[in-house]
Amino acid sequence: MKPPVRTKAIPIVLIGCVAFMGVVFGQEGAERPSNATTLRLSLEEALQKAREASPPLRRLDALQRGAEAQLRGAKAQRLPQVDLSAQASRFSHVPEFVALFPPPQGPTVIFPDLPDRYSGRIGLTVPLYTGGRIAGEILSAEKESAAVADERASGEKDLDLEVTAAYWELLMARESARVLGEAVASYEAHLHDALAREKNGIAARNEVLAVQVERDAAELARLRAENDAEVAHADLARILALSSGTRIEPTAILEPAAAAMEDLESLVDEALRNRPDREALKARVASSEARVRAFRAERYPQARFSAGYEVLDPNLRYFPPAEGWHDDWDASLSLSLRVFDGGRASASVAQAEARTEAAHQELEGLDQRIRFDTTRRHLEFKTALAEVDLAEKSLDSAKENRRVASERFRAGVIPSSELLDAETALLRAGLQRTASLTRERLALARLQRAVGR
Repeated sequence: MKPPVRTKAIPIVLIGCVAFMGVVFGQEGAERPSNATTLRLSLEEALQKAREASPPLRRLDALQRGAEAQLRGAKAQRLPQVDLSAQASRFSHVPEFVALFPPPQGPTVIFPDLPDRYSGRIGLTVPLYTGGRIAGEILSAEKESAAVADERASGEKDLDLEVTAAYWELLMARESARVLGEAVASYEAHLHDALAREKNGIAARNEVLAVQVERDAAELARLRAENDAEVAHADLARILALSSGTRIEPTAILEPAAAAMEDLESLVDEALRNRPDREALKARVASSEARVRAFRAERYPQARFSAGYEVLDPNLRYFPPAEGWHDDWDASLSLSLRVFDGGRASASVAQAEARTEAAHQELEGLDQRIRFDTTRRHLEFKTALAEVDLAEKSLDSAKENRRVASERFRAGVIPSSELLDAETALLRAGLQRTASLTRERLALARLQRAVGR
């Protein structure tokens, strides 16, 4: 048994801590705005609000719009390109060329001084053959757009897991505070009985002090649980982008999850099929392969057709040149082949092939991580299920033990220490059940995220 002086000091210190924290919480409560609103949320409602308010998801939405615009730009290369142009030019004066014809025609200006020139043109260009360059760029853009869409889906699942964890952490903290509050009330009743027994001379002082210590320790743990609940509440409010005056009230109940164990290999196969981050990487591999084909197409001949219609003042194709508007048109079929570029095309192909190989290796590594992650989460959920089952039985046993001990204590059959042990065991069982149920929910959420559900 501890020395009396040290035993008496413990409840005094704990009571002081409790009083100080109570003042702090009272001040925080006084500082809350009077127009604070309460928002009752189920887990599904919290997930929906988080998806609507999430900056990371909005960033991914913006990237997705950019990828879709890139795809439209790649497809537009197949369409004719129409250009409109207009030009006005001023040249320096030149001597006129005059031909001296015999009479009666006489001197005639063959090339006049025309310093002002004006033109307007509409042109059309159509690619006829690019060696697969345009098709490769379109396919690359399509796969890139699909990859960004899959990344957005993966980001949403990551957000769902974050919200789920914060939601259940808040429930666990508040439920722990409730369990500790009930324990404090039980210790208070026990302390009242112990004081009465001491007054009647049938209980020693150390019994009263032992109950006081447990009561104060439970009260301090309750305040810590309330503090943890405030932290969890702030975290969830941050994710949901709620104002500081909004109080979240989860409507879910901590109870065993209605989920059964599934075969590990089937879960791994499902993860390899459904994980959006894997689908995004596969799309990026395909995009990189298409980009290689597009770079290789630079080595092949490029053919195009172009045509135009223009009006000019003066039109120098007319002879002799004279001021005035004249129209003109042209049509061309061109074929080009790059014979030497200093190795730029081959370097681009080699770079794209290296990136493709790197993407393949990254995909292989991701498959290994998916298998490991699914296995780990499967085992964690299996353990959590067994832990919940044991916690439920332990709580039932502790409740019954507390009931029997209370009756025997009132009958004077057992000392106060045995009832105190039963109350402490009940408190531990209640907290263990709360923690086990939360771990089970989190383990299930992480398993579902690992599988890609």
